[in-house]
Amino acid sequence: MAHTLRERYSSLVDVKLRATLVKKDGVIFNNRYEGDPKAGKVKVPVRDTEVKIGDYSKTDGAAATHGDTSYLDVTVDKDKAVNEIIDGYDAASVPDDLVADRLDSASYSLALQIEQDATAVLEAAATTFGTTEALTKDTVYDTLVDVRTAMSKNHVPNDNRRWLLVSPEVYGLVLKSDEFTKASDLGDAVVQTGALGRIAGFNVYEDATLSATTDFIAGHPDWCTRVNEWAVDVHLQDLGGSGKYIGASAVQGRRIYAHAVTKKKILQIKKNAGG
Repeated sequence: MAHTLRERYSSLVDVKLRATLVKKDGVIFNNRYEGDPKAGKVKVPVRDTEVKIGDYSKTDGAAATHGDTSYLDVTVDKDKAVNEIIDGYDAASVPDDLVADRLDSASYSLALQIEQDATAVLEAAATTFGTTEALTKDTVYDTLVDVRTAMSKNHVPNDNRRWLLVSPEVYGLVLKSDEFTKASDLGDAVVQTGALGRIAGFNVYEDATLSATTDFIAGHPDWCTRVNEWAVDVHLQDLGGSGKYIGASAVQGRRIYAHAVTKKKILQIKKNAGG
């Protein structure tokens, strides 16, 4: 019974996390890695070279090539805990609505923390694009077209998965652009990613966790990885017998995660002179 409840509570938090995160798994980040995050380190495949294509001869066949998949060791450096005391109830008697409220709150707080940590990794890894000149509603589209061109030159697939994280201020400029198409006009598949719309081939996401000197970051999920698992599932822990708490319990759980960029030149960041 306890194990089932742990799975259910963790699942409820996960659902809320997916709904709350701007930088979602499968959209901004992929989840391709090998190893057990609980061991503290995983291996992330680095897609830096593509399969070689050669000529085929009907008499001699084709020359064999060797696959060369390299891996990046990623330390799982984030270990975040939820440990909130619920006074007046032992674990067996906590009302369901109170549990639901605290799980909802925990999901929101955890999502914000993951967002901030992801932003720090993306900003540190990205290649600076252009100058710090302030964007305007008249220049924002042309700037994004130039970013699109830079990414194409770096062989980033133009497969409707290129993403653009924009500050609230820049999103305001994008909204004023005649070239911006709202997500509701693009179909359910785009809406479900959390995108607000599309411009210059990018799916647009408003990200309030970008630093004050960042206008936007452009990227693709193939080269941005997130490791994200429960080290300890969310559960109600009875605190009776602790020697300190009487008639109390706690909502507890531990989430471990890490972010990595495996091909830094594909990330483009536009900085500003503010702060």
